[in-house]
Amino acid sequence: MRKLAVISDIHGNLEALDSVLAQLKGLEIICLGDFVDYGAEPNEVIERIRGTGARSIIGNHDAAALSGDTSMFNAKAAMSSMWTRTKLTDESRAFLEGLPEEMRVDLDGVGFYFTHGSPDDRLWEYIDPRTDEGIMGHFLDKLGVQAMGLGHTHLPYVWRDGNRVVFNPGSVGQPRDGDWRASYALVSVDRAEVGVQIGRAEYDVEGAASKIRAAGLPGSHAERLGTGS
Repeated sequence: MRKLAVISDIHGNLEALDSVLAQLKGLEIICLGDFVDYGAEPNEVIERIRGTGARSIIGNHDAAALSGDTSMFNAKAAMSSMWTRTKLTDESRAFLEGLPEEMRVDLDGVGFYFTHGSPDDRLWEYIDPRTDEGIMGHFLDKLGVQAMGLGHTHLPYVWRDGNRVVFNPGSVGQPRDGDWRASYALVSVDRAEVGVQIGRAEYDVEGAASKIRAAGLPGSHAERLGTGS
């Protein structure tokens, strides 16, 4: 049996990331982007992920912090992105610049596709079962894979059609499904059978929130951590 962990949307929340990594010791990790913004420790998050050897792709917030283009964000998200852009070290910038927008992985003969948004819009499109379940099978057919992992929505889910799977690990650093705990996915492949389990990790929410406030970032970024909204 082959196992790995999939994480996404850390958003500068080092407390949440460290809590998740403590539960994933010894596992191969794939990260689906959005290392930065909202939280107060973008460089520390990037350094921690680099230390795990995780295979990673870029998210829309990562791309915006590199380019300075915040035209797709609301005012508070744009403020956070501009703050992050001024804080990134040369090493963090180089790391983000080197990330691909998509990744294909073969796990014991099962083809997986990973991206932040969707195969049609790898950075910005939101996909979940409420959008249109028919699109899940369409993407799998189009890509010629059995399984697909997506980020961006901050909403964990697992969609199945027989042994075909589309999943989202949810957000490590800013969950939005009403559960404040950091979210991730555990993936297993056993004789071409794909298993996906959503895991949660408690962490020091107030510690992360206090750093956001101290940095002068929008207070709503701190407040929503406690509600998972």
